[in-house]
Amino acid sequence: MSIVDNRKAFHDFFIEERYEAGMVLEGWEVKSIRAGRVQLKEAYVVLKGEELFLIGAHISALSTASTHVHPDPTRSRKLLLHSREIRKLIGKVERAGYALVPLDLHYTRGKIKASIGLARGKKQYDKRETERERDWAREKQRLMRNKV
Repeated sequence: MSIVDNRKAFHDFFIEERYEAGMVLEGWEVKSIRAGRVQLKEAYVVLKGEELFLIGAHISALSTASTHVHPDPTRSRKLLLHSREIRKLIGKVERAGYALVPLDLHYTRGKIKASIGLARGKKQYDKRETERERDWAREKQRLMRNKV
C-alpha cells in the first residue's frame, strides 16, 4: 500500500531500476508518515561512504508529538540496503552518470519502506515527447469510447 508518491521523479527522470530500502526513523516520524504528513517532491538520495541517505524529504510533526522531542522535519534519514546492492549502486552512480531518486514510501508487512530508483535525467525534448504520448493515449481512449 503506497503512502506517498514522487510524481516529479517520473517527469524529470527515466527510471532504469528500482530498489526497496528500509529507513531509519524516529517514533514521531513513523506516526507522522502513517498520518500522511510526508512530502517527497524535493527529496533526493545521496551516497556518503558506503551508506545511502534520504535528504530533503519533509515529514511534518504531529501536534501530539512528545514535548521533550524537538523534531527536524527535513533531517537526513539513513536508508538500509544490502551491501552488495549498495556497491552496485555506487558503481553505477559514480561511473555511469546515474542519479538516485526516491519514488515512493509504502508499507511492506507493516514496515515503512522507500522505493528508490536508479535514474537517468530527461532532457526538455524528452519531457515534451512523454507529454505528447500521454495526450495521444488519452485522446485514443476518448475516441474509442465515443465510437462504441
